Amino acid sequence: MKFSNSLKFNAVSDWWDEYIAYSALKKKIYDIAAQTEAGDGHHGDVERAGLLAGQHVSGNDIFIPLLDRELEKIVNFYTHQEKEVLDELEEVRQLVEQTEEQGLVDEPYRDEDGTDEDEDDDDDETTNRSVSRDLSKQRRRKASSASDGGRIPDRRSSAGSFDYDIEASVPSLNRRRANSSAGRETSPRDAPKTPLEQVFRFMGVTSDEPETIWTARTDYALDTRMLFKRRITTLYISATSLRSYVELNQTGFRKVLKKYEKVTMNTLKDSYMHGKVELAYPFQNETKDRLSQAVSDIIQLYARCVTRGSISAATKQLKIHQREQIVWERDTVWRQMIGRERRGESDGQVKALGGTIDTKEEPLLAVPTPVGRFSITSKGISLVAALVVFGLLLTFPMVEGEAANRCFAILCFATVLWATEAIPLFVTSMMVPLLVVMLRVVKTADGSERLSPKDATKFVFSIMFSPTIMLLIGGFTIASALSKANIDRILITRVLSLAGTRPSIVLLAFMLVSCFASMWISNVAAPTLCFTLVRPILANLPAGSRFAPCVILGIALAANIGGQSSPISSPQNLIALQEMDPSLDWLGWFAVALPVSGVSIILIWLLLLASFNPGKTIDGEDLTIKPIRPTRERFSAKQYYVSFVCVLTIGLWCFEHKLEYLVGDMGIIAIIPILAFFGTGVLKKADFDQFLWTVVFLAMGGIALGKAVVSSGLLETMDVVIREMVHGLSMYSVVLLLSFIVLVVSTFISHTIASVLLVPIAKEVGTNLPGSPARLLIFVTGLAASTGMGLPVSGFPNQTAASQEDEVGNLYLTTGDFIKNGVPASILAATVVATVGYLLMRATGWVSWFFDVALNYILTKRTSRI
Repeated sequence: MKFSNSLKFNAVSDWWDEYIAYSALKKKIYDIAAQTEAGDGHHGDVERAGLLAGQHVSGNDIFIPLLDRELEKIVNFYTHQEKEVLDELEEVRQLVEQTEEQGLVDEPYRDEDGTDEDEDDDDDETTNRSVSRDLSKQRRRKASSASDGGRIPDRRSSAGSFDYDIEASVPSLNRRRANSSAGRETSPRDAPKTPLEQVFRFMGVTSDEPETIWTARTDYALDTRMLFKRRITTLYISATSLRSYVELNQTGFRKVLKKYEKVTMNTLKDSYMHGKVELAYPFQNETKDRLSQAVSDIIQLYARCVTRGSISAATKQLKIHQREQIVWERDTVWRQMIGRERRGESDGQVKALGGTIDTKEEPLLAVPTPVGRFSITSKGISLVAALVVFGLLLTFPMVEGEAANRCFAILCFATVLWATEAIPLFVTSMMVPLLVVMLRVVKTADGSERLSPKDATKFVFSIMFSPTIMLLIGGFTIASALSKANIDRILITRVLSLAGTRPSIVLLAFMLVSCFASMWISNVAAPTLCFTLVRPILANLPAGSRFAPCVILGIALAANIGGQSSPISSPQNLIALQEMDPSLDWLGWFAVALPVSGVSIILIWLLLLASFNPGKTIDGEDLTIKPIRPTRERFSAKQYYVSFVCVLTIGLWCFEHKLEYLVGDMGIIAIIPILAFFGTGVLKKADFDQFLWTVVFLAMGGIALGKAVVSSGLLETMDVVIREMVHGLSMYSVVLLLSFIVLVVSTFISHTIASVLLVPIAKEVGTNLPGSPARLLIFVTGLAASTGMGLPVSGFPNQTAASQEDEVGNLYLTTGDFIKNGVPASILAATVVATVGYLLMRATGWVSWFFDVALNYILTKRTSRI
């Protein structure tokens, strides 16, 4: 967890203004770095003013006064709070001694029938004058502290005060006080509580220790202990909160100084921590020891008054109270914020780094009705249109055969919903098996009759959880392990540190890193990680620099290209693999996808350089990028273990065809990282919950729809139309036509949905061509599905890039930037797939055939010798 979040979640909410202003200081660091860079380039008003005045203002000269101000604030607040804690501790200690001296024997009881209540009240006032006087002192001190006009809040306002309960309840104690031990014997609380005590009492075995106010079982004694328990517990929470306050602030100074050195390349951390922070009053060892001793004294008082001298029991009980206080009683804004995030009540916005993606839709029309305003939205209109189309296709047959026509209606219905996103994509996918079963679309293997709903349910669910889905989950596991072990960040920062300071090379480095990261941690997480790493660079750019939108768009486009580079980088690749017969191994995929991705990245890089000219500032001067410092962390044993498991799994996937006799399918291999990481504690249940399960269900629904199209006979009916379309066309003409269709469809709808809809068609087209190149056309469709990136909504990387904002809240990219650069980039990438990819597919087909023949020949020779 980042320290800024840790500070929010662990701070006492009412003290929030008294903690170190960590986020503000961190923002100031980037401002200082930007001013320093501007000063070196003779830009920036602050540095220029300093130079004109004849003196140079360094980063330390600006930052140290800010730190001093925060340190002074913390010292003043701590001094005030410590005095209150120590004063109250001494007051409670004196009150405990007075209560012990007063003992159990005091003025006589009055019957609790209310007859002498007025007299009792008078007597109570006299009897408890010594106790109430001390308690009222605290009340007066608190009132004067609150009215002195100071800005320091009362520390007990956050810890929950029981003082009112104590003062209000003290007079009630004496109304039930006993006159003698005989009175106590009649009290039901004084009776033996357990059978063992009853036996000891009957045998005359009793403790020789005299009863005290802390051990007696009278009403007065029990109530007194309860009141002191409350007050000491409140004091303990206050003292431990103050101790946590010191620890958080000391960590904050260390973190912000480390960030300052990293960003500005200055040296300040050691000198400031040792020379000022550690010498300040709250952070001195003597001060910490004094507060720790106060906490220890509070525990001893609690043990003296409540747990009959047991320090361990007192410590345990106080820690339980403290935990309950933090979890339940402190209903702070942070707890509310966490709860809202967990419940998904974040104002309809999806968090993205540097901004949010607003998922709320403005209504097209709001119609007032007697029951409230009825809003009409574009998604609502799309949903109604989809339902109308679905109903018309079911009513008026468009395809021969009842099952085929119903399947066609389901296909059109799902396509409209997927294209318009009238409802979430995965919800549409989950609706597919429901409609397939209820409309009895699935037929028997020979196609003679339709399956019953019971048999159709078994069939649909058996194909939905396929080895492809297991492979997808295995990919999520590898991605999660790499991220949690911080391997991705370590490797990426080391690669980026080699990029230098030229904007063009830095842009290419980020694009290559984004593409490579998308291969292993998905094209959903990779751009987010890259945007995190590029943010310090963006903060130091001069105003109006074109490098910022250029690198953000480059990262997004490269992440889309990375979605075609490995089988687990995106669901569309897995859908394509599942339809291939025979299936393609990872080595064959890499042989085609990696060169295609590399050529596409280079062409898109050249396009962005020509479009943005990121190497120049707005004044026409050469731009120099601040170099990225590589992390100094060394690989730990855990990171080596994660790397070994990932490499082993990927290696097995590459040679899966040679291991079919042992593993059967790639889905079984995907279980290895799941067992290796979750079984050893590298990943936890929370990590499993955070997998992209919506993508899994999206793929499952797509698989169900594809099988339904085949089983219902709809694909056979479409076969006639497909043959007419491709009649007379050469194989390469079909590849070009298919690439163009996939590009257009994937630009406007999800890449995964485009693959779900078009892969079965590509398979059928290939079956009808000479030589049955079905596997080649499926491969082309899978790769081309990742090239649709011409709009801000074309894939998650584009959506994330479109939400990126600068420090003042302005978006880096506009829709025009996407259309101007994303559309040409999509055309270039699709062309590379249809040319370079096609040639490599044909070449690898012959190479694969040659290796298979050679391997079979070698195995046959060895077998004959044996």
